[in-house]
Amino acid sequence: MPAMSAFDHSDLDGRLLQLLLAVVEERSVTRAAERLGVTQSAVSHLLDKLRAIVGDPLVVKAGRGIVPTARAESLAERARVLLEDLRGFATPEGFDPATLKAGFTIAANDLQCDLLLPPLLRRLRARAPGVTLRVIPSGVPQAELLRAEACQLVISPRPPDAADLLQRRLFADRYVVFFDAAVRAAPRDLDEYLAAEHLTVVYEPQRRLDIDRVLGDERKLARRFVASVPGFAGIAPFLRGTACLATLPSLLRLELMRDFAAAPLPPPLAVPEMPMFMIWHARRQSDPVHRWLRDELLAVVQALSPALPPALPPAGRA
Repeated sequence: MPAMSAFDHSDLDGRLLQLLLAVVEERSVTRAAERLGVTQSAVSHLLDKLRAIVGDPLVVKAGRGIVPTARAESLAERARVLLEDLRGFATPEGFDPATLKAGFTIAANDLQCDLLLPPLLRRLRARAPGVTLRVIPSGVPQAELLRAEACQLVISPRPPDAADLLQRRLFADRYVVFFDAAVRAAPRDLDEYLAAEHLTVVYEPQRRLDIDRVLGDERKLARRFVASVPGFAGIAPFLRGTACLATLPSLLRLELMRDFAAAPLPPPLAVPEMPMFMIWHARRQSDPVHRWLRDELLAVVQALSPALPPALPPAGRA
């Protein structure tokens, strides 16, 4: 392997940093080439150049694939920061959104996606016609999702616990009981609620809704679940025409559950609010484009505020 001294630091450029991230994150030369829009031979050539500069093999064979070395993983973290600095260097502090050509990737599950992202895209494109939006499922969000270059923002009620991530609370929702009013009435009390058959959401791998965890694990209330689906969008077809109940966030009534009646949880079922956060990586905190994206999302939430449930009183107060 050529010695590091044979190369000047100026041989290291943004293309090589992007290559490193693509190979480390994709763990495949083929997928890295597709992501970068180049040939596999070009990836191999640039990878050889980067190996010579840093003095490390960067990837090793593992079965039919490749895995990054520990050195490559460490360099990838630094590469993300350097690429963010390069973007900031080329973006003036008072940038003009009208000239922006950018694609934003936001991770969100179906509640956040349906509620927030269509109006967000309309706001973004009204000022920046060159902007595009890609939505990916957040599932149970992990810190690595935002450490990667491919995702700029996560919207989730469960921020990952990581020192390099920042978050801002957007709003809080409450759980209500959805039902088909053509078939049944709202449950009048706890006994009637528990006697009903229920539908729920279980995200993979086996992550239940907070309401199900609180009622089942903490309060030991037994409900009969006749079906579970992997997202809120799957509830409506199972609920329609049945006497089942679905205990879900109230804001679903604006879109996904708009055809159903909703009622408060029967007394004495008082459960915690469901908060919603936007989460981003600390390296993007001062980036003017990312700050603009966050501000536009906050404006969407502000416009939504009349539909939000009133805040619950502090614990111990009526």
